[in-house]
Amino acid sequence: MGKTISKGMFGLFFEDINYGLDGGLHAEMLENRSFEFLEAHGHKCNYYQKGAYLYGWNAYPFVGKSEISVSDTESLNEVNPHYLVVKTNEENAGFSNKAYDGIYLEAGKSANVSFYAKVKENKTVTVNIFSQGGKKLCHSEEITISGDNWKKYEAKITAKKDIERGLFVVLLKEKGEALFDQFRMYPEDAVLGLFRKDLCELLKDLKPGFMRFPGGCVVEGNELSNRYQWKLTVGPSEERKANWNRWAVHGNDDDKGNNKDLGDFPYYNQTLGIGFYEYFLLCEYLGCEPLPVMNVGLACQYQSDQLIDSSAPEFMEYVNDALDLIEFANGDTSTKWGSLRAKMGHPESFGLKFIGIGNEQWETKKIDFFHRYDVFEKAIHERYPEIKCCGSAGPDVTSDHYREAWDNFSPKMKAKSDYSYAVDEHYYVSDEWLYDNVHMYDYYDRHRKVFAGEYACHINPDRAPEKRNSFGAALAEAAFMTGLEKNADVVLMASYAPLFARLGYTQWQPDLIWFDASASYGTPSYYVQKIYSNFTGTELIDVDFDDLEKDRVYVTASKDDEHVYVKVINAGEKDVKIDLESIAVNGQSLFEVAGDKNATIYTLKGSKDDCNSIEEPQKVALVSKKVTIENSYESEACSIAVIVL
Repeated sequence: MGKTISKGMFGLFFEDINYGLDGGLHAEMLENRSFEFLEAHGHKCNYYQKGAYLYGWNAYPFVGKSEISVSDTESLNEVNPHYLVVKTNEENAGFSNKAYDGIYLEAGKSANVSFYAKVKENKTVTVNIFSQGGKKLCHSEEITISGDNWKKYEAKITAKKDIERGLFVVLLKEKGEALFDQFRMYPEDAVLGLFRKDLCELLKDLKPGFMRFPGGCVVEGNELSNRYQWKLTVGPSEERKANWNRWAVHGNDDDKGNNKDLGDFPYYNQTLGIGFYEYFLLCEYLGCEPLPVMNVGLACQYQSDQLIDSSAPEFMEYVNDALDLIEFANGDTSTKWGSLRAKMGHPESFGLKFIGIGNEQWETKKIDFFHRYDVFEKAIHERYPEIKCCGSAGPDVTSDHYREAWDNFSPKMKAKSDYSYAVDEHYYVSDEWLYDNVHMYDYYDRHRKVFAGEYACHINPDRAPEKRNSFGAALAEAAFMTGLEKNADVVLMASYAPLFARLGYTQWQPDLIWFDASASYGTPSYYVQKIYSNFTGTELIDVDFDDLEKDRVYVTASKDDEHVYVKVINAGEKDVKIDLESIAVNGQSLFEVAGDKNATIYTLKGSKDDCNSIEEPQKVALVSKKVTIENSYESEACSIAVIVL
C-alpha cells in the first residue's frame, strides 16, 4: 500500500489583489457603485485616506448640461451614507460611470441594472450604453422615478452588436433634480448572479479541492481599520461598508527622495459585494472545501506595527469572530449566526471543516503569534473539536522565521495530533530554487503536516507583467510539484498564488489567470495546476526514476479506483525514454493493474519563453490523444505529460 494522497490536495488561493475580485471575478461591471470609495495614500505605519465619493462618475454629456455632487443628509442607510445628487439643466442629460476600461457586452447578451432613487417631482430615466464617440449603442425601457422616499428600480439592457469600452450613462428626460444610490450592473449570465462566467469556468475546470480566502495580506490590512472583517460582509449588500484595499497603496515610494505616497491604484476599494456568504456559495458551486483565514489581531507585519495586545480584552473579539464564523457556516437555524445564513438564503450548513489562524504571521520580540495561535486553537477545539486549524510558518522557507515556526509547531503537532492540521508555508522563488528543492519534503519528520499555501516561480523580471508566466516557469513548478505529490503524507494541501490579475491593473506578478473586460486565459502555470488537480490519484505508486533528475526529468505515479496516472515532467534539453513496464504496484505491473495498455495522454509543451495571451490564449495548453501504450513512453524535451490508464 502506497502513501495516501489527501483527496482534493490541490486547490485555490484567492485574494482580492490585481483587481481579482472587484473588476474581476465579481461580475459587477460598474465602479464605486455606492459612492463610498476612498483614495488611499501612505506607506508603512503612515496611511491616510481621502473621500473619493465621485470617483468613476461624471456629468453627461458635460458639466453645464448636468451637474453632479455627493451628499449624505438623506441617506439610504447609515452604513453607506453617501449618494449622488444630479441636477440637469437641459433635457436628456445625466451622468456616466467609467466602469474600469468601459462596458463590454456581446451581441445578443443582456445585463441587469438596478439602483435606488428618489425625487420631489417625477422623472423619466433610461439606462444607456454609449460609444466613446457619443453614439447610443443600446438602452433600457423608460423608468418612471417617483416619490421622495428611496425606492429600488430595475432595468435590462441588451446589446444588438458587440460593445467594447462602452460608457454607462443614465439620462433624465426632464430637467430638474434627482437622487441616486447603490447601482448594480451584472451580466445576465453571471454565475449565481454574482460571478463572472468565464472566470468561474476556468476555476471549475481546475476541479479544486479547496479554496483559501479572502487572502493574503487583505486579511490583515495595512492597518487594523482596513483588515478584513467577515461580519461586515454579510447581510444585505447595500448595508456592507466599503473598504479601501490594502493593495491600493502597494508600490508607494517609501519617501526615497520623491515624497511620493501614492501608488498606481489609489482607488482600489472593496465593495464587499462578495463577502463570506458569497465565498461559501462559490466553494459550493466549485465543489471544493472552503478554507477561510482569520485575523489574529495583527495588521500586515510587512507594512505596519499595529496590533491588539493578546492580553487585552479586545483580543478575544478576534477569537470570538472565528467562533462566530464557524457558527455562521455550520450552525443550525436556531443559532444567531446560523439564522442569518438561513435568512440570506442557505438554511443548510456549508459544512466548514477548515479554518486558517493568521495569514502570513511570524514570531518577533513584539509579536507573540505562537501564543495567539494557541488561544485560537484552544477556543475553537473546545467548542468545535471537528474543525481543522491551519497555522503559519511565516513569509518564506529560508529564514529564521520559518525555522522558529517549526520549532514551535513540530513538537506540539507530535504531542497533539489535532493541534494543527497543516502549517502554511509560502515561497515565491526562482526556477533554480524549485529544481534544487524537489526533494525538500523528503527530509521532513512525518508528523509535520504542510499546507503549501502560496508558491510560484518568479523569473523573467524584465518582461511585461503578463509575460512572466512563461512555460519555463511552469516547467519548474511542475517539477517541484512532483516532490509535493511524492510527499503527500506530509504535504496535505497546495495552492498557487496569486490566482487572478486584470491586465493593466496588477500589483503582483506572475499570476495564474489573466483577463480584461472581454476575455480571459489560463497561463502555462494554470495548466500545470490543472494537471495535478485533475490527474492525481488517492494512492501514491512508488517509482524509481531519480537517476533521470540529473537531466531534469521527473516522474510520479498514483492511482485511484478508476485510473492510474503517470506524470512525466521533462524540463531538460533532450528526449528521454521512460520504462513504464518497470513500474510495479503490489507486485503487479502498471499494465496489469490497469487491465490493458489503452491510455489517454495529456501533453503540455512549448519553448521555455512561450506565454499565453488574450490573442493566443492556448499557445501553451493541454492537448489529449488516445493511444495504445507500448512498454515505454518517449518523453520530449521541454514537455509535460500525463499518461492516464
